[in-house]
Formats: sequence, structure tokens, C-alpha cells
Amino acid sequence: MFRYRSQAIFAGIAIATLSCAPVTSGPPAAGGRTLTGVEIYEATNSEHFEGKRVGIVTNQTGVNSQGMRTIDVVARTQGVALVAIFSPEHGIDGKADAAIANGTDPATGVPIYSLYGDTRRPTDAMLDGVDVLIFDIQDAGVRFYTYVTTMAYCMEAAAKHHIPFVVFDRPDPLGGEVIEGPMLDADRTSFTGYFPMPVRYGMTLGEQARMLSAENKIRADLHVVTMKNWRRGETYDQTGLAWIAPSPNLRTLNAEFLYPGVEVLQAGGVSVGRGTDTPFESIGAPWIRADEFASVLTRRKIPGVSFAPAQFTPRNGIYSGEACQGVTIRVTNRGELRSMRTGLEIADALHRMYPRKFHLEKIIELLGSQSTVNRLKRGDAPADIVSGWAADLDKFRKMRAKYLLYD
Repeated sequence: MFRYRSQAIFAGIAIATLSCAPVTSGPPAAGGRTLTGVEIYEATNSEHFEGKRVGIVTNQTGVNSQGMRTIDVVARTQGVALVAIFSPEHGIDGKADAAIANGTDPATGVPIYSLYGDTRRPTDAMLDGVDVLIFDIQDAGVRFYTYVTTMAYCMEAAAKHHIPFVVFDRPDPLGGEVIEGPMLDADRTSFTGYFPMPVRYGMTLGEQARMLSAENKIRADLHVVTMKNWRRGETYDQTGLAWIAPSPNLRTLNAEFLYPGVEVLQAGGVSVGRGTDTPFESIGAPWIRADEFASVLTRRKIPGVSFAPAQFTPRNGIYSGEACQGVTIRVTNRGELRSMRTGLEIADALHRMYPRKFHLEKIIELLGSQSTVNRLKRGDAPADIVSGWAADLDKFRKMRAKYLLYD
């Protein structure tokens, strides 16, 4: 239960040891819809914050089922003082594709501290006067999506100041079963890769918090307010929750499923649809021949997707204002789709067709695995490369199992 082992934690006694006990109580879900952590907080746990000064790490995805912001839910809780808001990449409203400045929330008058500007970690000054730090953001389920790192940095800062860290959990939109992609090389940790794990990990942020706090020795005083009515096999469209784009370019769930494999390609020198109406559902460049490229990809018989020739002119991003040829990608079977296999197949085709234009070695930026890039450069078949990840993924799966919260 979400009882903090004793009420002494919220009486000001500093306890820096890890506490991972999830909430298991709460109201019955209506019609089978998933109830997110903030809704469980509203129903059962708000009294545990009484008399506390609270900080919240959140953005436009932090809302309850009525669309009320978690910011306002907490601010309206009797006996709770909301004293600080922290925003991740893309800002508090999720619309920016640039560094974000600090600001003030108009509705509450509470300062908003940007964690994607001059600093990416809460500073001592930002946390001054904060008794409890809440995290409520919808994740994308992808290693290089920066909300994972922002959460980990906030846990580190909370642990340093002996502040309880509370995750209001939300679903992994890709579901919680499929794990794919290479492990991040240990020497390539960064803001887009906080911890060695696969590209797609099949975990909620609450589960991630438990794993990272323990395995990376953050030792946060961690509490996860778990969801009701979410099972591991459910993808976001099966939860009954309204889709809110977690960032400007993840506009649809199909784009979300393609994103892990398609996004890694941009560093190699192709547009992945940014600046168009279909980000991550199209790929192109001025030097690609659309018909030939689509034919080559179609002959590969990549599971779960189909390709059609396309032309587009990005409004921003790489090749902004330039006419590009390429392909549109249609998801034909989400259950069969493995985005990392798809990404490797496309990278392999680009490398073979345009070796002087597509810079294969640069996809290491987000792929994070030098051995995978080396195998592609040698000409190994993408299916064989994917099979070669099995031992590492099995090891990760066993480690991950200790931190899962849902069946």
C-alpha cells in the first residue's frame, strides 16, 4: 500500500532508502477503462500529501479522465501547497521543438522550471521548499525518448535532498510485453540513453523508476501510484484513454509504433517526416528515387508494414523547403510489426542503394549499438542481426522482471 512505511516521512524525517510498494487499492474501473495514477491519487491517496509542499514534473499529458491537469488536481487538494512545476523537453504544453525557458503557470501562479533549457536537472534552488516531488508524464516506451532520462535525473535530485519521489503511473503506449532493439552500449549513456537497455523495453514509467532507482543505485525514496485495469498486453488504444500527443511529432498511435525504428534513420541523412502531416509515417530525401525505393522495400516482405512511393516537402527539419522523394509506411498488422526490424531493413536498403548519400555509421546516435552498425556495414541480413540480440534481451528480461507491477 501507498503508506510510506510510516507517516514520519511526511512529518519531515528524511528517509533515503528505496521504497517501491505500489498502490493496490482504488475504486473499480468504470467500463474497463484504465485508471491512471492521478485518478487513483484523487480517489484514495490525497490525504497522504496533507500539509506538504509539492513539486510536480509534468506536461500536457498529465491529466485525469475529465481532462483536468494533474497540476490543478494537486493544487485543489485540501491541505496541499503546490510550490513548483517542472517541465520536460517540448515544454509544459508539449508544443516546442527547442530549448525552453522558465515561466509561470497562469492558472496557479506557480513557477515553472524548465528541465530542457539551461539545466536538465532540478537544481538545489528549484527544490528549495519542496517536501514531495511528483512525476506525471505519458512516456513513449522508447529508450531515446527523453522523458525517461528526465525522470531519472529528477529521482537523483530528489534522493540527494531526501525528498520522496512519487510516480503517477501511465501505460506504455506500445504495450508492456514486446522488447526489441539492441542494448545501449555501456559507454554511450547520455540524455537520449540514460541506462543500458533495449530501444523498446515494454515497461511503464513506474516500472522504469523502480528499475533505474535500484539498478543504477539512485536509491530514491520511491513510491509508485499504480494504475487500475491495465494489463501488459494492452496497447494505448485498448485502454479507453484519449490519445494526447506526448510531443509535437508523435501525433498518432501508428506513428508511435513506427517511431522506435524510423527515428534512428534521420541521423543518417533522411527526412523521417518531420515538418509534414505524417511524421514517422514517411521517409525521404532529395536524392531518393521513390518508385525504385518502394519496390526494393516491398520485395523485402517486412512483417506488419507496406510501402508506397511518396513525394513531400518538409516545412522544417532536415531538407526543409526541399522536394523529397521516398515512401509512406502503412502499418498493416500491428501485432506483427517490429519497428526495430523495420528500421534496420530500411537502413540496409538505403546503404545499399545510396552508399554515398546515406551515412549508415551515424545512426549510432540513437541506435546506441556499435556492433549493430558494424553488422549492417558488413552486409549482414537485418533478420540475422535481430536474432543476434536474443541473448542480451533475455538477460534484460530477467532483470526487468523484478520491477514489473502489472500482469
